[in-house]
Amino acid sequence: MGGSGGDALNRALDVAIAGAGLAITSPLLAAAALAVKLDGGGPVLFKQTRVGKDGCDFELLKLRTMVVGAERQGAGYAVDRGDSRITRAGRFLRRTSLDELPQLWNVVRGDMSLIGPRPTLRYQVERYSDRQLRRLEVLPGITGWAQIHGRASLSWDERIELDVWYVDHRSPRTDLLILLRTPLALLGGTYKGETGGWRQ
Repeated sequence: MGGSGGDALNRALDVAIAGAGLAITSPLLAAAALAVKLDGGGPVLFKQTRVGKDGCDFELLKLRTMVVGAERQGAGYAVDRGDSRITRAGRFLRRTSLDELPQLWNVVRGDMSLIGPRPTLRYQVERYSDRQLRRLEVLPGITGWAQIHGRASLSWDERIELDVWYVDHRSPRTDLLILLRTPLALLGGTYKGETGGWRQ
């Protein structure tokens, strides 16, 4: 959906749906937050700087699923199935993708959209080709075209190519298709192997 009018409509829908989602899932979020807190203490939320639209940094929110300081241990940012840094509560949250629910607040704040390329880390963006940088022309999303076409099972380059395709072809019909297919895609899990799908 192109033009400022389409962007304004997308933004209004994002805020309305994300706000309703936060209200509806608030009891679930509260229960999940309690489980995280009881499972070893530490902060409930995991905050990480990601790269958003036009290359601007923002603070992405997730329920914490790993031990405090996990990114400075073991495989760093990469997380694979069976990773010893994942907490007991975290295993369930990752399997069900409930750890992503706080990103609805990112949508309300305007950092993200419901649908778009998943936001990545600065060191990854610095290695993008000119074509791959085009994925930054739209707001990052909670779910997207790459998520419903293989998610973490895809290679890094394949995921980015799907994101660029979305930037070129996004429309209300495509967004609706993504929303409808996202619940099934969630069953695929969030693990990305030893390098998180990233190849240096």
